[in-house]
Amino acid sequence: MQSINRVIKNTGILYAKMGITVFISLFTTRLILNSLGANDYGVFNIVGGSIAMLGFLNASMASATQRFMSYAEGAGNVEKLISIFNVSMVLHFLIALIMGIVLLGMGYFLFNGVLNIPSDRVSAAKMVYYFMIVSTMFTVMTVPYDAVLNAHENMLYYSIIGIVQSLLKLGVAYVVVFTVSDKLIIYGLLMALVSLVIMVLMRVYCHRKYTECRISPKKYFQISLMKEMTGFAGWSFMGTSTSMLGNYGFSIVLNHFFGAVLNAADGIAGQLNGQLLVFSNTMMKALNPAIVKAEGGGGRQNMLNMSLVGSKFSFILFAFFAVPFLIESPYIMQIWLKNVPDYAILFCRLMIIRTLIEQLTLPLNTAISAQGNIKQISFVKSILNLMPLPIVYVLFSYGFSPYTMYLTGIIIWGFIEGYITVYFTIKNCNLKLTDYLNSVLFKSIVIFSIPLAIGILPTLILNDGLYRLVAVIAFSVVSFISILYLIGLTSTEKSHILFAFKSINSRFLKS
Repeated sequence: MQSINRVIKNTGILYAKMGITVFISLFTTRLILNSLGANDYGVFNIVGGSIAMLGFLNASMASATQRFMSYAEGAGNVEKLISIFNVSMVLHFLIALIMGIVLLGMGYFLFNGVLNIPSDRVSAAKMVYYFMIVSTMFTVMTVPYDAVLNAHENMLYYSIIGIVQSLLKLGVAYVVVFTVSDKLIIYGLLMALVSLVIMVLMRVYCHRKYTECRISPKKYFQISLMKEMTGFAGWSFMGTSTSMLGNYGFSIVLNHFFGAVLNAADGIAGQLNGQLLVFSNTMMKALNPAIVKAEGGGGRQNMLNMSLVGSKFSFILFAFFAVPFLIESPYIMQIWLKNVPDYAILFCRLMIIRTLIEQLTLPLNTAISAQGNIKQISFVKSILNLMPLPIVYVLFSYGFSPYTMYLTGIIIWGFIEGYITVYFTIKNCNLKLTDYLNSVLFKSIVIFSIPLAIGILPTLILNDGLYRLVAVIAFSVVSFISILYLIGLTSTEKSHILFAFKSINSRFLKS
């Protein structure tokens, strides 16, 4: 009860943070774009994109650190936490140092034939590149503190830091607007300073708040623990990198056979899908540490229960927004884009369907990571991540339509990888297949199918337009909530949600 309520509370905090930072970020982007101009803004993004390619190593190490921190936190092993923190600090210092050296070496090749930058802006671009290397190193060294906050499920301070970071970036935008110096260089310098400020704020808070944050490598550093963490990170990196290669490879194959127009449609599909995913991803940010802590504390069944609940709600949160969009995507995209690229509507619908399927097993991946034996599943999924590329290439060579790329992704990345995830959760974590089918799969199909069918009804009697869009949203939302309450939620889940609403109302009334 307490862990579920904490997850609900943390999810609410993260949603509030998201609502604030999204608007700040959108306004900041507008200010920077208008101030720098399209050319300099493009230069900044080209340089930043070059550095982001090495982010997968850091992301894998961050995932490993958070897993080990949360596990030890759940086990209540303070000495182990201190050792994990010190090993993590050493590892991330080395990663930051190596990334800095590698990026400096890359700079020579990037600015001598790789990057297409106007000759009069090369010197400014180099300065920005060096500033971003420093910024990246600060960000890498902040990861252990981020892991500590996640292990303690301190989403309040995490959200405060996110808001402070957004406000600092907004302040940077205003400085750039009014500066008389080279705006691009000033922007790069101030963005590096923002990373430094965030690292200091995280470091000071964590050292004052949490006992495990003691930097003493001589006393607490363990070679065996370092090998265990880097091994876990290595397998995690294999899955992450092959997933990236698979998705980017799709774009390259599509471009090779059909040109840039369909890449635009593919990019639009990815952007819309990402926006619809925000709510379910935010919930998972709050749920993941709770799942790992439950496993670390020896509560295997509690861990599995949270994973099953997470799988269902991850699907529900995405489907709630996906249903009306699937029905009215032509009209919505016409309003948004005016000139909708060919295949964009179909690509969007197919990508949403694939994502819906993936949501059904997403938290089960966290359960497998919590258990720790990820070698086999990482290897299998790495093969599956790359498998669609040669298949799609052959299909396109024989004249198949562009949408077969998405159908292939749905079959392999949706259905087959979903089956693999369930299989390894059963094998590694002793999940009962009937629990998954009854708690997640069957209920999710009903929760999605009935609102979709009811939401289609207005399209049968109304012409395309705003009134029909409103009617579709109303029909799908009302039916979605009704079916969810009547069939989708257990009595325990209803009581948790009711308790959360009462807590929120009481706080508002007191204030």
